[in-house]
Amino acid sequence: MNKSKELTGFRRYCAEQNISFTAQRIFIDGLGGMAHGLFASLLIGTIFNTVGVYLLDLNYTLWGQEFALLVDAKTFAYAVQGAAMGGAIAYSMKAPPYVLYSCLAVGYAANSLGGTGGPLAVFVVTLIAIFLGKLVSKRTPVDLIVTPTVTILSGVLAASLIAPPIGAAASWLGDLIMWATNQQPFLMGVLVSAIIGVILTLPISSAAICAALHLVGLAGGAAVAGCCAHMVGFAVASYRENGVAGLTSQGLGTSMLQVPNLLKKPVLWVPPVIASIVNGPIATCVFRLKMNGAAISSGMGTCGLVGPIGVITGWLNPSEDALAQGEAALAAGALDWIGLVLVAVVIPAAVAWLVSELMRRQGLIQEGDYRLNL
Repeated sequence: MNKSKELTGFRRYCAEQNISFTAQRIFIDGLGGMAHGLFASLLIGTIFNTVGVYLLDLNYTLWGQEFALLVDAKTFAYAVQGAAMGGAIAYSMKAPPYVLYSCLAVGYAANSLGGTGGPLAVFVVTLIAIFLGKLVSKRTPVDLIVTPTVTILSGVLAASLIAPPIGAAASWLGDLIMWATNQQPFLMGVLVSAIIGVILTLPISSAAICAALHLVGLAGGAAVAGCCAHMVGFAVASYRENGVAGLTSQGLGTSMLQVPNLLKKPVLWVPPVIASIVNGPIATCVFRLKMNGAAISSGMGTCGLVGPIGVITGWLNPSEDALAQGEAALAAGALDWIGLVLVAVVIPAAVAWLVSELMRRQGLIQEGDYRLNL
């Protein structure tokens, strides 16, 4: 029997309209969609700008106008980050077409009104607009008018009411974390590195969380250290079972591949967690490693090398978030480069390998525990 037929009243209506606000749909699909929207606008725009300004740009004149391809592309990509997040969240929430298209305007409004905490405001406001848009979607003969009207007006109204305080709250929390890290780099290095690293491996977007909190500076460096510790840590700890394929898929892809194994045996988390606890304070206290690129890079680790690239980008061309925190461009010396390599790869690999081998000898980790179906 069709599940929707077993339900009654409003629950049945919601099932028929594909309205499902479960933890999976909101915190995994929704946050993941938000991160994808940021990747395709803010993050890629930052990379374009860095390459165009400091390496090579394609300059040309066409139709009487001068263009610098990469730098101009950055400008346009930055301009639509709110719309990109709104559309990506709607897509991840399986919104029907008119709701999805309308969420471009909703995302733009929420990001504009949310100020520095725009990404979190976009997330909350877009969820509201999706819910109301889905309620009326395909229920009238004039769906082309009704669904976009309800979605956009409800989204803009919600943005005007709650985006500013949500943005302010996210900005305040991010500022508090960054301030605390500057005041207590050892303790906060441990906490930020371990927590963001764990979130990275969970089916929740650490990148979206770092972007929402605008986590840059020393706290951003600690987050990068934690993410690298988990990705490289799992890759190295599981090398016996997964070989080179596992090394690359986890080290350059995602440690989330280990979630099924972690659910069966949580103790498998110990090597990368210890690696992040060691790596974080080394990043903050020894090398003073700062991630001053786009805040989303703080939650990416070695995935596509986005975390290290974010650090390098911050050295050359600090993001607006970093500049707002008083950060400045850095003429990186040998110690900075050595620190980046050690924190991103060497320390996580060494610590995770050592701990995993000790645990294997004690029988806490068995052969095959880390195996992936690659």
